[in-house]
Amino acid sequence: MCPPEHFGVLYEINPWMHREVAVDLDRARDQWGELVATLVEAGAEVELLEPQPGLPDLVFTANAGTVNNGRYVASRFRHPHRQPEVDHDVAWFEAHGFEVVALPEGIGHEGAGDALPFRGVFLSGYRSRSDAGAHGPLSALLGAPVRPIELVDERLYHLDLTFCPLDDRRALVAPHAWDSYGRKVVEALVPEPFVLTDDEMLAFCANSVVVGRTAVMPACPPRIGRQLESWGFDVVVVAVDEFLKAGGGCRCLTLALDVAVPAAAPTRGARPPSSETGAAR
Repeated sequence: MCPPEHFGVLYEINPWMHREVAVDLDRARDQWGELVATLVEAGAEVELLEPQPGLPDLVFTANAGTVNNGRYVASRFRHPHRQPEVDHDVAWFEAHGFEVVALPEGIGHEGAGDALPFRGVFLSGYRSRSDAGAHGPLSALLGAPVRPIELVDERLYHLDLTFCPLDDRRALVAPHAWDSYGRKVVEALVPEPFVLTDDEMLAFCANSVVVGRTAVMPACPPRIGRQLESWGFDVVVVAVDEFLKAGGGCRCLTLALDVAVPAAAPTRGARPPSSETGAAR
């Protein structure tokens, strides 16, 4: 995670961002601090990336890259505004002992915002911010299968706005934000999906962080809360409305470092091996 010392809406690169909307930086600091405290109380360990002047979106560490088994694949940002973040992200991972690798030149992918592990594979979104051609190279670099999902709603520009893994059987899903192939992929992969309504989807309910059996959410309508509680989850709502001004919620503000998806693809017809959900720990 990265403290929001330089956070603000200084440019517009997604439908949620409007430069005329001012960020209350003190409130943003308080909300970020509450999110950190909530994650730690749930059992996560939080490492910090140093904020940098002129990089307001560095706070959204989910986009820093993709991690698997101690290997870090650095992001390649499509928008020039975010490209200077990469050097800072890479330096942090090198200093902390990760194996750092890079996607081929000319292929864009925005990290864990568009690549979520579930049941032995990575689901990877593309179109708005990541390239369709990223999935083959990403699979090779991660050493794990990658299944592409086209994001068809420009408001939901990253996969982590439409898919939230809860455990090795359950996930919050927004299938109407995906192409028909992506819907089939998720339908085959997720035994117990919970389908979000449009209002729930646009409230960033899928942009949540799961630590053990605690679901940390930016919003939780009663319908979702009842289902999560019936599945044995404790729900904690943390206000992050200052960050929603830039199109980011709870999960956007975190990057899981302990993801461990096995290298072998699931055997056809067999239940895929259990793996980390990619939530903060």
